[in-house]
Amino acid sequence: MNLTVSRASLEEWRQAVAWAKAEGWNPGEGDETCFHPTDPEGFFLGRLDDGRVVSAISVVTYSPAFAFLGFYLVHPEFRGRGLGLATWQAAFPHAGERTVGLDAVPEQEDTYKRSGFTSAYRTLRYSGRPAAAQHPLDAVPFTADRLGAVTAYDRHCFPAERPAFLRRWLTADGHTAYVRLRDGRISGYGVIRPAGQGYRIGPLFADSADDAGAVFDALTATLEPGHEVSLDIPEPHAAACAMAQAWGLTAVSHTVRMYHGAAPTTPVERVFGVTTLELG
Repeated sequence: MNLTVSRASLEEWRQAVAWAKAEGWNPGEGDETCFHPTDPEGFFLGRLDDGRVVSAISVVTYSPAFAFLGFYLVHPEFRGRGLGLATWQAAFPHAGERTVGLDAVPEQEDTYKRSGFTSAYRTLRYSGRPAAAQHPLDAVPFTADRLGAVTAYDRHCFPAERPAFLRRWLTADGHTAYVRLRDGRISGYGVIRPAGQGYRIGPLFADSADDAGAVFDALTATLEPGHEVSLDIPEPHAAACAMAQAWGLTAVSHTVRMYHGAAPTTPVERVFGVTTLELG
């Protein structure tokens, strides 16, 4: 079998999203419309001679120093034949000399280590039906006039500036965003969106547990009672994990955050929920 790896259009990339759903990753509805424009050159599909799509990977470049790898997938019928590795080898040079991050499923951790990645920490997925609000509902809905302030705040929580991505992420169909203000400045923000199963929260960035709680409660107050909510939390942030449990959520799975190159110095203390496992 001859494999050809080429860049994927947004429409073509929906195949990889369908595979991610089948794997139980539970991506948000329509995530690809926010993901793909971030780096249209960074989404790759592998095809056999007969045109069948059998593999996928994304290597999204955010800045001259940082990129993020995701959607490393091979169709179940074609695993174990070296097609994933061939796809990786064709796509990974897109990152250049950048540090590359990824969130590995546990069974792939050793594979990534052989490719030069180093494990940093586990990221825990918490899911459940949120308990009643425990904080004042004083977070306010995001409005377009706060995009610059949110983008500046986000830079303290993420390893690169991503204004264009945030513009889409904060305003996409089905996405609801709230910010917490202290003395007129942003002290936290978060986004909730529908997924195949329930709702996903990400990011949830905040200065303190109180700020994070206010944003979480505001986001979940927009839902009808009984809906399941999930978010992904760096395990070293023990206070965030404790809050998730207090919100009525349970750790149901984990991934491993890994880096190829120097790990970013962005602290996890403000990360009460990562944006996405696919784009960091």
